[in-house]
Amino acid sequence: MHRIGVTTWLPFLLLAMLLTSCNRKYRVEGNSSLINLDGKVLYLKMLQDGIWVSVDSSEVVHGCFKMKGPVDSVRMVTLYLNNEALMPLVLENGKVKVSIAPGSFQASGTPLNDKLYDFIERRNALEQAIEELERKEARMVLDGANIDDIHEELASQGEKKMKEMDDYVRQFIVDNYENVLGPSIFMMMCSTMPYPLMTDRVKDIMRTAPVTFKNNPLVKDFLEKAQENTKLLEEHKRLQDNMASNN
Repeated sequence: MHRIGVTTWLPFLLLAMLLTSCNRKYRVEGNSSLINLDGKVLYLKMLQDGIWVSVDSSEVVHGCFKMKGPVDSVRMVTLYLNNEALMPLVLENGKVKVSIAPGSFQASGTPLNDKLYDFIERRNALEQAIEELERKEARMVLDGANIDDIHEELASQGEKKMKEMDDYVRQFIVDNYENVLGPSIFMMMCSTMPYPLMTDRVKDIMRTAPVTFKNNPLVKDFLEKAQENTKLLEEHKRLQDNMASNN
């Protein structure tokens, strides 16, 4: 009986892997109801070493634009108009449908883009609910309600909504540790800080984060700066406490 050795099969295996890689392509099909976009060029850009690098581009013609190309790995990108960031997208195998309208940006059609925009929609709804509580307080004051009573009641509701949103964002990051969404949403969360710090929220997320998440270039850079800043603040506080005790 003749046996076929591994070396005989190896070229075919490599060819199969190459063909599979070549078949992985992204396709972005977008439409816009914004008249001022017609004739403008939209760019897909990704962050590399702190610089936004153009990956693809397309002119908007009669409200439509298309982009396509090979994708050897899943990447997080941003749709740009000139230097203005419009919306995030995930470049992955498959067709992404993008819809741009006044006050609305949507993307769907691939697993991670569906997941990303479900997250954005839910988070926006929670933010709007918090803002509505503030407007409700103003209306109730104008209607003659006691400001102390309504402030305490609505402040309690606002805290619950804030906790609900924080818990939702945290769980989304945890659920997506192993793909591009986890690090991206983590960095979005951290961008609200005045400067990188090891807050309780950050520590909580890092407590269960896998090595792949911590080694993401953006996350790793943030953690290094956050740890350094936290040590400086702790040292500053220690010096102040010593000075206060000496006085």
